[in-house]
Amino acid sequence: MGFRHTFLSAATAYADTVGKAASVSWDGPGLGEWTVAELIGHATGSGLGCVPTVLRTPAEQRSIATPEDYFALAKSVPPEMLAAARAASTELGRRDATALGDDPGAAVRAMATAAEAALAEVSDDDVVESAAGGMRVVDWLPTRTFELVVHGLDISAATGIAFEPSDAALADVTALAARLVVAVGDGAVVLRALTGRGALPAGFAVG
Repeated sequence: MGFRHTFLSAATAYADTVGKAASVSWDGPGLGEWTVAELIGHATGSGLGCVPTVLRTPAEQRSIATPEDYFALAKSVPPEMLAAARAASTELGRRDATALGDDPGAAVRAMATAAEAALAEVSDDDVVESAAGGMRVVDWLPTRTFELVVHGLDISAATGIAFEPSDAALADVTALAARLVVAVGDGAVVLRALTGRGALPAGFAVG
């Protein structure tokens, strides 16, 4: 399954979960300080809502080479800048959740359709302007699959509603997480934990 189909399959699984989550309280705990509404709003905006805009915004040059470089960039910014970005993301998440309306599943499916249409307009090697800088489509879109799958699992954990991404999507996202931990210098720690030779430090996280 190519990166385009993997993304679209993750979007379909995500839309199904959000549609079912409409039956639970969105004011309950979601992830960290986020409510379920803020979590869904953030995940929807970052995983799907931004896709047509980014794909239709060419970049002058490629400045981010890989999906893991995109996420690793957060490790290099000052803590106060990262905190401000997270606060802004929370506020945007609230607005994005409200914008989903009375039928969140249908709204997310419409976003997936819009993303698919935008994706059909670009080639794999086109360079587009992401939040981190210019990236090829083939490098940027997997970061959106990552957002959908990771946050889909978050939503499932918060609501008890099953999230069932394809094996291909899970494999791609897990592989990206592995490349990311290597990129930021934690590869040996994670490998030892995965092979039963050690434990991850308390509070360890990829991002």
